[in-house]
This record gives sequence, C-alpha cells and structure tokens, in this order.
Amino acid sequence: MSKPRRSGRAAPTDDVFAARRREPVPHEFVLEALAPLGPETRPMFGCVAVYVEDKIVFALRDKPAPPQDNGVWLATSEEHHAALRAEFPNMRSIAVLGRAVTGWQVLPANAPDFEEAALRACALIRAGDPRIGKVPGERRKRGEAPAKKAAAKSVATKKAAAKKAPTKKAAAKKRRPG
Repeated sequence: MSKPRRSGRAAPTDDVFAARRREPVPHEFVLEALAPLGPETRPMFGCVAVYVEDKIVFALRDKPAPPQDNGVWLATSEEHHAALRAEFPNMRSIAVLGRAVTGWQVLPANAPDFEEAALRACALIRAGDPRIGKVPGERRKRGEAPAKKAAAKSVATKKAAAKKAPTKKAAAKKRRPG
C-alpha cells in the first residue's frame, strides 16, 4: 500500500470555504411587514430587490451616495403615479436613474413619514393592489438583443438582403444580347 502524497501546499483554511458575508438588508422592517407573503430578495444594482410571487415590488436602497435616493423604491408604472402620490405625498422619481419620470418611484428615507409610508405600501401589496409590482421581462444573456427587437432586426436584414440579390428575371435580362 502506498503512502498518501503531499503536494507541498498548505491545507486550505476555513476562511476560503466560508460563505460570502452578505451586507445587511436596508430597511429590513419592510421584509417583516411582507413576511406573510413569503418575499424573496435578490441583489439588484447595489440595492436589494424584493419579489412577491412573480412580481418585483420594491428595491431597498441605503448607500452613501447619492443619499437622496435612499429608501424604498416602488415598482410601478407612470399611469399609477398620480394615484399613488395621493397616498404617498413624499413619493418622487429617482434621481440616479437619470430620466425625469420612470416607472420606479422612491419613498425617500429622509422623509418625515418614511416608515409609515413604507408600511402603508406593504399593506397595499398584501391587499393585492395592482399599482405596485411589475412582472420582470425575460432575462437574457449580456449582449443579447431583446426578443422582439432581435426578431424585427432579423426580418429587416432578410428584406435588405432580398433587395440586394438580383432576381432570376433581372439576371436573365442582363445576359440577353441587345
């Protein structure tokens, strides 16, 4: 029986195999309020996305810069902004997204009624309010065009190729002598 060989390398420490430490979830009270629905969280753009069933409902943000966008981001659509603003007077568009108005709106953490507003948003989600939550589009690999655009581009490419390629009749006319 042969002896086990040693590679000369040091044995790995437990630190190497330790699970990566997750950052604490910002505004965790929101998850506690949604607990009866069994929310799931996933990292998203340095925030924590909150899903209920197949819908993304919130993104929780608490970052050093820019602090004005910290809080609970609501996944909604532009058509619901006015109605939601009546319930959440401090709700506004998110500056870091760059556009004046987006589907995402923020309940800012620096608002005097932040926790109350966030808990009210949780209550709306528990009640099934259709104004909050979006079913995300199908995921695709980096660099891959969205399905509709890719299909349209493919059709356009085929049409362009068909225009460039001479037809049999056109080729026959060119060959006929004068």
